Amino acid sequence: MYGYIIINEDSLPKEEADRYHAYYCGLCRALGDGHGLCGRLTLSYDLTFLSMLLSGLYEPEEEFGESRCALHPGRPCPWVSTSVEQYVADMSVALAYHRCDDDWRDERKYSALAMKNALAKRYSQVCERWPRQAAAIGHSMQQLLRCEEAQSSDLDEVSGCFGLMMSTLFVMKSDEWSVTLREMGYALGKFIYLMDAYDDLERDKKHKRYNPLLALSQQPDYEERIHEILTMLMAQCAGAFERLPVLRNAQVLRNILYSGVWTRYAQIQSQKTVRKKKKEQE
Repeated sequence: MYGYIIINEDSLPKEEADRYHAYYCGLCRALGDGHGLCGRLTLSYDLTFLSMLLSGLYEPEEEFGESRCALHPGRPCPWVSTSVEQYVADMSVALAYHRCDDDWRDERKYSALAMKNALAKRYSQVCERWPRQAAAIGHSMQQLLRCEEAQSSDLDEVSGCFGLMMSTLFVMKSDEWSVTLREMGYALGKFIYLMDAYDDLERDKKHKRYNPLLALSQQPDYEERIHEILTMLMAQCAGAFERLPVLRNAQVLRNILYSGVWTRYAQIQSQKTVRKKKKEQE
C-alpha cells in the first residue's frame, strides 16, 4: 500500500524482528491462498501491522511453518498464520484496488489500470464477504476524490477521508474494542495520508499535480507545522493502542508506533539536508 507503517529493525531484538517478518510472510501466504498471484502483489507492511494488531488483541491460535516462494526460492522462510489473516488479506485487496484506481485517474499509469482490472473479480468477492468495510472504503474514496478535484487545502478534511476509511478497516467485528480501534485507525489513516503527501510534495510540484500540502509548504514554518501535525496524530494513535489489552506482539507494535513510522520521515529529512548542502556548494 503505502509502506510507512514499518518496524525500526535497528532498535528491535532479532527474535521480535523475525516474528514480524514471519507475520509478513504469513500474510503473503494468505493473499496467495485467497486471491492468487495478483493478491500477493498487494502485500504491504501497513497491513502486516493490522494483522499483528488484531492477532495481538484477539489472540487466535497461531500456526507456524516454513516454505519457499517465488521471491525466496533458495531457502524456506518462516511464517505465522492466524484466523485474522484472511480478513486482512481481503482488506489488502480492497485497498489496492482503490489505490490502483486512484493512480490511474491521477497519473494515467497503465500498470495501475492493469492491476485494477486484474483485481476486479477478487475485489467483488471481498465486497460480498465484507459489505460494511467495502461500502466505507468506496464512500471514503469518493469523498477523497471530491476533495482532490476541488484542490482542497483543508488538511483535516482531506486526510480525514482516508482516516475514516482506515477506522472502518481496523474494526473486524463489532465488540467492546470497536471504538478504540476506530480511534486508532482514524489517526493512523490521517498520518499515512499526510506522510504520503509530504513524501510526494516535490514530485507533485514538478509535475503540477494536486497535493494538499502545497499551500502550507509556502509558509516559512512549514516543516515545523507538518512535524507537529504528524506527531499529534501518532500520539493519538499510540494513546488509543495503549488502551487495548494487547500482550501478544506488543513489543513489535510499540516499535512501529513509536519509532518505525518515523523511518521514512527521517529519510526525507536526510535527503533534504543533502540537497541543501549540494546547492550551497554550487
